[in-house]
Amino acid sequence: MAAAATLRPALPQAAGPKQRASSLLCTPKHNRVAAGGRRSLSFAVRASPNSGAKAVSIPKQWYNLVADLPVKPPPPLHPQTHQPLDPSDLSPLFPDELIRQEVTDERFVDIPEEVIDVYKLWRPTPLIRARRLEKLLGTPAKIYYKYEGTSPAGSHKPNTAVPQAWYNAVAGVKNVVTETGAGQWGSALSFASSLFGLNCEVWQVRASFDQKPYRRLMMETWGAKVHASPSPATEAGKKILAADPSSPGSLGIAISEAVEVAAKDANTKYCLGSVLNHVLLHQTVIGEECLEQLAALGEAAPDVVVGCTGGGSNFGGLAFPFMREKLAGRMSPEFVAVEPAACPTLTKGVYAYDFGDTAGLTPLMKMHTLGHGFVPDPIHAGGLRYHGMAPLISHVYELRFMDAIAIQQTECFEAALKFARTEGIIPAPEPTHAIAAAIREAMECKRTGEEKVILMAMCGHGHFDLAAYEKYLRGDMVDLSHPADKLEASLAAVPKI
Repeated sequence: MAAAATLRPALPQAAGPKQRASSLLCTPKHNRVAAGGRRSLSFAVRASPNSGAKAVSIPKQWYNLVADLPVKPPPPLHPQTHQPLDPSDLSPLFPDELIRQEVTDERFVDIPEEVIDVYKLWRPTPLIRARRLEKLLGTPAKIYYKYEGTSPAGSHKPNTAVPQAWYNAVAGVKNVVTETGAGQWGSALSFASSLFGLNCEVWQVRASFDQKPYRRLMMETWGAKVHASPSPATEAGKKILAADPSSPGSLGIAISEAVEVAAKDANTKYCLGSVLNHVLLHQTVIGEECLEQLAALGEAAPDVVVGCTGGGSNFGGLAFPFMREKLAGRMSPEFVAVEPAACPTLTKGVYAYDFGDTAGLTPLMKMHTLGHGFVPDPIHAGGLRYHGMAPLISHVYELRFMDAIAIQQTECFEAALKFARTEGIIPAPEPTHAIAAAIREAMECKRTGEEKVILMAMCGHGHFDLAAYEKYLRGDMVDLSHPADKLEASLAAVPKI
């Protein structure tokens, strides 16, 4: 099957990196002004994240990019009929308010007061200029990173875990189930469930379950029950284990197990940590805060926005509010999604309708996919080992509003050490991809003399990922790729719709 790049000839051709400023969605750099569009109203907060900058605020609304897109995304399809999905078809899995958010065209969605009260535990998160890293690199570029590792779970995931748990609790749900890769999402939902009195059950991808035991203990500390996936607790898990008893698992398999359990029990709902529209919606608190923080620091706009992508919520959460400003002609940043070379969904996948899980239980979504049967090699960035991509991210990529690159894990960990030894934060394996891409961009600025502003999503800390750092420091880490025959077989199984 052809690669994604060959499936998009009818769309407008992307401008090259140097020509983007003259595209229809951009204004020349000399015409840039500080973002002046509608912003979420907000609560005052305690302190400024950077010396000399004024305090910023917690947004009171989430932003929905769908409202501003010139072409709306293709609808999800029913897995059996292949007809556009009726919102009521999602009722066995999600409470009504999350279904409404999944399909809404509203530009802004109010954040409940109860959710904001929990957000106050860690939000707003700091926007920090990486001056020491800039000095090490000798670059004229300015590098900023939006750091989400200050949350109780240590990542950006509570931004959506808290509202998902709250909406389920308000709907009278007793139990929630989910999947997790590296454990950031599972720990976030475990934390949120403990706040709202929900029972939480998590299927963690086997590779990460074995690599990161303290993530499991974190989830259990917050009261969750954790299974290694594939597990003998579900029919989907049993089927995978029968075919491969030593399967490292994948997010697609773990999703199948959690969805299977939710579909069979009226008192149980499913929560997803990425991919779906309502998840990306909740994560836009990141970008909304960041717009205000950059303005407070006297920066009119970033030139480049960089973030790692697995399912897309971290990248979308930071990028979408800036994309709104670009669509309105108020700024003209480039957007770069960074994925692992071992799971190159955007750069090597096809844009097609596919299942979000391995067993084919979810609706069919138009997205970039490596095939729902694809099981990535067990790289250390477990949160990026997903065969698909958020349909909204995929749609934006097809519209040429963003770029994507894939980077090997050894380059990522080399970049992580530079970052840790200058900025003091040990990043999770996932955002090391963004750090590596930001360093590439900064070194190009060193070559050209350009003084670009680079904005990077630093979605979490790596305190529970030190085994990966040990492997790198010992020289035992190797680069993993996607075997061509394995990928070809997986793509062949993508539904022909």
